[in-house]
Amino acid sequence: MTIEKNSEFELEIESLSAEGSGVGHYDGLAVFVAGGVPGDKLLVHIIKVKKTYAIGKIVRCIRPSEARTVSDCPAFPRCGGCAFRTMTYETETAEKKRRVEEAFHRLAHMDIACEEILTGASEHYRNKAQYPVAVSEKGEIQIGFYAPRTRRVIDCTDCRLQPAEFREIAESFRAFLQEFHISVYDAEKGKGLVRHLYLRKGYASGEIMVCIVLNGKTLPHSDVLVERLCALNPHIASIVLNHNTQKTAVILGTECTVLWGAAQIRDTLCGVSVQLSPLSFYQVNHDMAERLYRKAAEFAALTGEETVLDLYCGTGTIGLSMASLAKRIIGAEIVPAAVADARENARRNGIGNAEFFCGDAKDAAARFHKDGICPDVVLLDPPRKGCDEAVLRTVSEMRPQKIVYVSCDPATLARDAARLSKLGYRTERLCAADLFPRTHHVESVALMVKDEF
Repeated sequence: MTIEKNSEFELEIESLSAEGSGVGHYDGLAVFVAGGVPGDKLLVHIIKVKKTYAIGKIVRCIRPSEARTVSDCPAFPRCGGCAFRTMTYETETAEKKRRVEEAFHRLAHMDIACEEILTGASEHYRNKAQYPVAVSEKGEIQIGFYAPRTRRVIDCTDCRLQPAEFREIAESFRAFLQEFHISVYDAEKGKGLVRHLYLRKGYASGEIMVCIVLNGKTLPHSDVLVERLCALNPHIASIVLNHNTQKTAVILGTECTVLWGAAQIRDTLCGVSVQLSPLSFYQVNHDMAERLYRKAAEFAALTGEETVLDLYCGTGTIGLSMASLAKRIIGAEIVPAAVADARENARRNGIGNAEFFCGDAKDAAARFHKDGICPDVVLLDPPRKGCDEAVLRTVSEMRPQKIVYVSCDPATLARDAARLSKLGYRTERLCAADLFPRTHHVESVALMVKDEF
């Protein structure tokens, strides 16, 4: 039988895709079903058919998997943030660990075992929320999250992944917008004032930042908003405007104005005191980030005599967390504000053996190599796309004994592990970390060591 759009049939879910959809096969064709759990027998309705796959949606569950559970979130699956609300957490983490191993087997042709998956985060683990603001067809203010693969906002301020305080702040902000009839940004027209509500919390300090992203310079009646927010929550330490007047899907602009309080909030990660502005990169799961960084330090096995090169260093947190164990930390990052934050974090913590440079990882690595810097350990923590081949090549030419690679995408980690293998580095250890429970994302860290021929 040929699969056609709008056809319906029974489907056994065999596995999960990288995006968290259930995968089954019908008439030799892979069928992807959001919300499907391995072991399910489902009646599915086909909504899209391509040459090599089809996409279906669940009509009903004929026989539930032993791993299936009931979602506790009223916004699931409409908001698209979570993928595994209908699956036990034990199954979710086992699947993520398997996914990391499978990426190495399929893409790097390496049969390396993932030692473990680090787990144990609290449910309300996210220390950051970026709520798009919109107006419904009925003229009501919506604050929530984008529906999957759309710019349509699903109203939801009570996300199960975020602190309870965020809901109170978001609802107060909604009431403020409605009372004073403040316009909301229309992405298609490029008009309207309020684009996003952006909240951050320092889990160690308890401090909260409220950032309103505007398509403009000023927010009418901002004094009223400040008064209400300060009365609502005494932990609010910073209220900031971010200015983004570009017609773009990028959330934040490059300029901020402080309405009240400090320009930054404080937190502590792996014993390092950090300050966070709206533009600072920071892991969204504080407790699990600490566990991931400690595992990276375990892989590095520093003795106090090593020079450590930290490429893609961001605000310097991972390198600074190892500074007491190393002789010298050298960080490189392309974002000037992040470099400034890294230098300030080092100064405030009294860390004198760390220095940070602004530049693209590829150019920075080439510069360090030209200057004769010979790191013993290189830390790599690139964006989702992984490392540029030129970065890996230059790093290998520096001949560090170890490369510790932190990754947010097992596929690009496996690809780069294969590239490093050709450059003389053997992947010796591999560990996964669940920094984003209930979503399809999984972090991992690998240790590559120099092969001696």
